[in-house]
Amino acid sequence: MRTALAIIAIAFAAPALAQPASQITVIQADRVLAEPGRAPRGPTSIVVENGRITALLDGRQAPAGATIIDLGTRFVLPGLVDSHVHLNSDAGGQARLLEGVSSSPGHNALRAQWNGMKTLMAGFTTVRNLGDGSGATLALRDAVENGWVKGPRIIDAGRSISVTSGHMDATLSLAEALHGGIEQDNLCNGAAQCREAVRRQVGRGVDVIKIGTTGGVNSRIGAGIAVQMFEDEARAAVETAHLHGKKIAVHAHGTEGINIALAAGADSIEHGTVPDDQTLKLFRQANAYYVPTLSTINGYKERLAADPNAYPPAVLEKVKWRLEITGKALRRAVPAGVKIAFGTDAGVSKHGRNADEFELMVEHGMTPATAIVAATTNAADLLGMKDIGAIRPGYHADIIAVVGDPLADVRALKTVDFVMKGGDIIKAQ
Repeated sequence: MRTALAIIAIAFAAPALAQPASQITVIQADRVLAEPGRAPRGPTSIVVENGRITALLDGRQAPAGATIIDLGTRFVLPGLVDSHVHLNSDAGGQARLLEGVSSSPGHNALRAQWNGMKTLMAGFTTVRNLGDGSGATLALRDAVENGWVKGPRIIDAGRSISVTSGHMDATLSLAEALHGGIEQDNLCNGAAQCREAVRRQVGRGVDVIKIGTTGGVNSRIGAGIAVQMFEDEARAAVETAHLHGKKIAVHAHGTEGINIALAAGADSIEHGTVPDDQTLKLFRQANAYYVPTLSTINGYKERLAADPNAYPPAVLEKVKWRLEITGKALRRAVPAGVKIAFGTDAGVSKHGRNADEFELMVEHGMTPATAIVAATTNAADLLGMKDIGAIRPGYHADIIAVVGDPLADVRALKTVDFVMKGGDIIKAQ
């Protein structure tokens, strides 16, 4: 495993790893999962030029003068996609509350970049960041795109939207004297305000909108996970996002809040912990994706093991509920034909360990093959990106390799030893 100093060196010494614009690189391997959901190819040569895949050749062959990277018996896949992360933090419970009132904007930005590098080194070349009140991840998105720093490709939601005292109200549990110092332009009450809240995020330059229709496990209020947003508020937010050409992701745990969001036309449901039969029907009617975020439970378990008082009582009660119920919704969604996209909620769980989600997905009803599809072609479709998620001519050269066969044992994806993003070699062993 790379040391912290090694990751920093890769992050800030980016030009040393970048290919010259005219250089052709050929990646060769015995097995290549070029199209997730289909059988892997045998010996293959992947031709990369100017950050894009230009050809897949049978066997080991290469244009004259090309740089050859022979990965031998390692299993090659497209770069992975995590559809639900929070790069600005890795803390939880009381530690997260303290972090929120003590970190500077500069600290937030550097932490986001640090977590982004951990994610990229783990083989996740694209992420959807669903909520960051500081703007750090929006800035990181642009810095990565401009080539100033290394990091995953980022689709960012800006500030998550909820009602007052809802899941995204940052004043919850804080002394009233502190409320005036917290920017809360992400809160809305009534349909008109919810339209305005969405437009504020559009004005900030976000790629996607996120709202919360229910309470959350980490909300610092004893209001459970039931519905918090009225149907007209949710519909107003969804319609406004779509009016501006933005997809909308909806945080929803409880049944009513999930169903309200799907009926309004949500593009994805995040967590979706308590579906009913109507929920499954609405998923199919809306052609929406379910993003299970199962590995949140790993973060909860680890923090409680280190400190039984890591969470205040109102949160701890919900944490224990989440530990018991996680995975049951996925077991219902898979046989019902609901589309699944991979997402971890990393930040609640640890950044850089995103692949832990694969094991939980398989444990709760998916196969290794369908879990990989969820993290490649399905996630790319959810994000609206038509040039990632497969190893195909014209696509970004986002390529990873592992030892072992993840189609036989998905845990192989926990140890990625080669990462290329957009033609740049990020990690090689």
